[in-house]
Amino acid sequence: MPNQQDARYTDPAGMPEDERMTSAELRVVREYLGLTPEWLAGHLKVSARTVRHWEAGKYAIPDGVRLEIEDLERRTGEFVSGIIDQLMDLPDPGVVTYRDDEEYHAAHPGIGFPASWHRAVVARVAQEVPALSIAFADEAAVGAAPRGRDRAAGGQGADGGVRR
Repeated sequence: MPNQQDARYTDPAGMPEDERMTSAELRVVREYLGLTPEWLAGHLKVSARTVRHWEAGKYAIPDGVRLEIEDLERRTGEFVSGIIDQLMDLPDPGVVTYRDDEEYHAAHPGIGFPASWHRAVVARVAQEVPALSIAFADEAAVGAAPRGRDRAAGGQGADGGVRR
């Protein structure tokens, strides 16, 4: 196991190999969440090289990493559901998203997730909300996107990007 791994990512004694997250599962879920290897590495406090090695199958993925990925999936799913709930009763549903991390974090300084995560969230919302309008923040009408709470970002406050 790489020496830069945090102790919380070490496997419990006797961890069965058939319960491990596979390299393919890690990459698919990371991409589905809109996360880069670099962002995930920073979040897990390991090197991006370690994440790439996990995804290449060079190193076994510790159980603690699997649990953290499952938590990111859960929090993201809750956020997606919250936005969908807000939009379903609107006659003209719309969301705002961001081109890059700089733009996203300027609008929402307390958010640790990258703009790519927000765009992945918006893509999932678009699958569930008919006729959803999507615009980049600089293209949206000023004041058209009230701020909400981002439970997926640990309640730090974010824009769900809902336009009314």
